[in-house]
Amino acid sequence: MDYVKILKYGKIINLTFYIEHDKPFEIGEKMNEIYDKAYMNGYNWEAFLNYYLEKNSPEVLEGLEIDPEVGIITAYYDNTLENEEKAEKLKNIIIDLIENEDKLYKVLKDEGSKINWD
Repeated sequence: MDYVKILKYGKIINLTFYIEHDKPFEIGEKMNEIYDKAYMNGYNWEAFLNYYLEKNSPEVLEGLEIDPEVGIITAYYDNTLENEEKAEKLKNIIIDLIENEDKLYKVLKDEGSKINWD
């Protein structure tokens, strides 16, 4: 999917999630309709992903640094084989959530108040 990419730069693995790409952007607007605190800027995508990963794939958070910016979220790992696998898993989780957006909406409806929104 062209809204999430993994690149390697020397000692860093960089995963970029383009939140203003058409599909994630439309989903973000729908998320905000479902739960008013879920204004899906970079910081709230970070909050959502941290919450979701803690519950479903906490190992992906180990060694992960997230930098939300305007229009994107960039996630960094040190460039190791183990972290390469984590980055690939994170990419697949993001794709799964975007391509199966009802999962996102269910989390918002059931647990939105538990997420530490921006």
